[in-house]
Amino acid sequence: MRDYQRPVLQPTSSFDWIIGSDDAGAAHRLAQETSWALLDRVRRVADPAVVERVLKLAAGSGIDDIAELWSGAGSHSLAGVLWRMYLLRRIVDADPEGTAQLFRSGQLASVTIDQIVAGAAEPVNPESIVELCDTLLRGIFTGDLAVALERAASYCRVMSLGAASMADSRDLIDDAHAAELTTRALRYATFADELHAGARRWRDGTLD
Repeated sequence: MRDYQRPVLQPTSSFDWIIGSDDAGAAHRLAQETSWALLDRVRRVADPAVVERVLKLAAGSGIDDIAELWSGAGSHSLAGVLWRMYLLRRIVDADPEGTAQLFRSGQLASVTIDQIVAGAAEPVNPESIVELCDTLLRGIFTGDLAVALERAASYCRVMSLGAASMADSRDLIDDAHAAELTTRALRYATFADELHAGARRWRDGTLD
């Protein structure tokens, strides 16, 4: 088992973390080591209490520095996909009502099985969307990581559709808000593609 350092996350309601480093190689290595250490420790211990403590870190201020470090990691790496999963949880924590509204809008616009794959409990409300994101994150540590990433990708596709649909309805009323929603839709769509690719890499053993 790798040596484990308890990760320390920075509250955020934005996708726009830009992290710089004087030594990009060192930052990359540290991101890899901390992400694999966390995954190894929690999955090998297989203690539900440990898993729940890790989940609470995502909703609190417990892993600020590590999340900042992970934010610079590419989606081809474990650190990169963990950062995306934690960020999804922090976004819903910052605005559960708004997140639930986007998901409901996405459900109405969706013609795929993504909403079923994501698995939100009905009716979709702030409580159920928080629980869904907790379930997705819990799956990273307790189940098949690839399945958890695929479910998260489906969640992001629904959210992207919801944001795009709401942008269309706001276009003639509030250009600025419509543009913000369009940007959010694109970011969720990108996350969906990246998490889907992460699941594939986990399965074939190429996730860094």
